Amino acid sequence: MTHMTRRELLGVSLGGVATAVTTGPRSLTAAATVQEQIQLAVVGVRGVGRRHIQQLQGRPDVRVAAICDVDQKVLASAQETVQNVDGSTPVSVEDYRRLLDDKSIDALIVATPNHWHGPIGINAVQAEKDVYVENPCSHVFREGQVLVQAARRFRRVVQHGTPMRSSDVTARAAEVLDSGILGTVKMSKAWNCRRHNHPHSTPDSLPPKHVNYDMWLGPAPQRAFNTNRFHGHWTWCRDYGNGDIGSEGVHDLDLARWALGVQTHPERITAHGSRIDLAGEREFPDNMTVAYHYPEGKVLLYEERSWTPYGPYGFDSGNVFYGTEGMMVFSRRGYFQVYMGNQREEGPGMRGGTGQREHLDNFLDCVRTRQTTAAPPEVAHLSCGLVHLGEIAYRVGRVLDFDTTGEAFRYVEEANQMLKKQYRAPWAIPIRRLFDL
Repeated sequence: MTHMTRRELLGVSLGGVATAVTTGPRSLTAAATVQEQIQLAVVGVRGVGRRHIQQLQGRPDVRVAAICDVDQKVLASAQETVQNVDGSTPVSVEDYRRLLDDKSIDALIVATPNHWHGPIGINAVQAEKDVYVENPCSHVFREGQVLVQAARRFRRVVQHGTPMRSSDVTARAAEVLDSGILGTVKMSKAWNCRRHNHPHSTPDSLPPKHVNYDMWLGPAPQRAFNTNRFHGHWTWCRDYGNGDIGSEGVHDLDLARWALGVQTHPERITAHGSRIDLAGEREFPDNMTVAYHYPEGKVLLYEERSWTPYGPYGFDSGNVFYGTEGMMVFSRRGYFQVYMGNQREEGPGMRGGTGQREHLDNFLDCVRTRQTTAAPPEVAHLSCGLVHLGEIAYRVGRVLDFDTTGEAFRYVEEANQMLKKQYRAPWAIPIRRLFDL
């Protein structure tokens, strides 16, 4: 595969995919004027989705035409936010499928719990909508494969919610890495050390009257409502979330993979985790380490401690990129610093932004120009794949060899079954009907 610089890897998809996406029926072209507003819908408006709405302040070329959430109280509050941002009153719906049927909607932002990211993102692309999918773009590995195929087949613009790919800090770090000052970067390490507190067990109950709980469950198995698996807590339940590695860790894994310059999945994965400190309800370990080995002979390490209030080099979330001549400490909190040789002499460094606003702007600009986003689905699948492969290796409890071309584990059927999942009717994604995977 042709070598690409880190600078080029910021926003360039893999496998020779062209940087321009052919326009579809509802797409806005580069010739569109400010008066031709992008009609945007936001699905999931409790937390990150509302932040995206607020970031649209000052963009007269974008209108939040619709918002979607299963919680009526959240919807009402978000509607006020939209009115404060652009003065308009959006359509409010519980069922996102109404947005897909609406020909006036150009693009969706998906900021739901993880188990909805793949189905909504894939179905939005099929409905010929452009889509910004929060991280991770897939709840299981298979969904990432289908999202890539869907985006290519329907020629849609897709952005993954890893905003540091649009940060000025990352752009400058790319220049430093590509200058060769560190020598050859052969290993990277990502860490996620944010402390969490979990509630103790509580009995199941009836869902609140203002919540459409059946719609919230969607493709997940039928299960009684419990506050410990709902707002603020679903991340640590496998039916809906991906644990710490899939909530915070995915950002750092994405950057660790980017710095290595690898453009495939790893060929060998080893993981270990346990429960040593945190009390309360969670289905994931409170510490985990994963080693990913790549065909190029490079290694990516991941370390997770969700019980400590501190992290290496003063950052709860970060990376170290190890070269043959020096290393770079990098954090998605908006920082990098180079250290050279045995004496740890300081080289180039920078403090700056985290790319939140710029990443959303990049998506909306690409909706207009039909160019490839900073975090297209091919890039998203490789990074989110690390979440799934690492978690599977932890659950299986053995070293796993992975076929990077066929995207399957070698000789371990138990692990291959974990690459996919069963969907509660009628929410299955159309794998075999539309795609030859």
